[in-house]
Amino acid sequence: MLKRGFAALVAIGVGVFFLAEAHAMSLGEFEYRNSCAQCHGVSGKGDGPVALSLTKNPPDLTMLQKNNGGVFPVTKVYSIIEGNADVRVHGTRDMPVWGNRFRGRINDEEFENFSPADSREYMTTRILALIEFVSTIQAE
Repeated sequence: MLKRGFAALVAIGVGVFFLAEAHAMSLGEFEYRNSCAQCHGVSGKGDGPVALSLTKNPPDLTMLQKNNGGVFPVTKVYSIIEGNADVRVHGTRDMPVWGNRFRGRINDEEFENFSPADSREYMTTRILALIEFVSTIQAE
């Protein structure tokens, strides 16, 4: 019985730890880790686990600002993430490597009351959160 109680206590402690970690992560970092880190790497330097299998190396996202005269290129990054810009490393826009996560709702039943404008705002919020996170990993 004592073993079982201890195991439950440890499980609760681990759960609280991971919950605390999840709360510490911004929406942008969450989006980055789930949509970008596989190719661009956790650090953003283009060294993710999928990068070796790509025909073209993913760019070092930490250099975007430096390579743009010291100004973070928000509009360009937005158009790449949204899908307006042609980025061959992401695959075709019909089936990008990182999925179609920013183009629609996650679950139609969960968001059945979303209007088309709500869906667009939801997508825009996620993209802007991601861009904000990428702006925080820029090299000096």
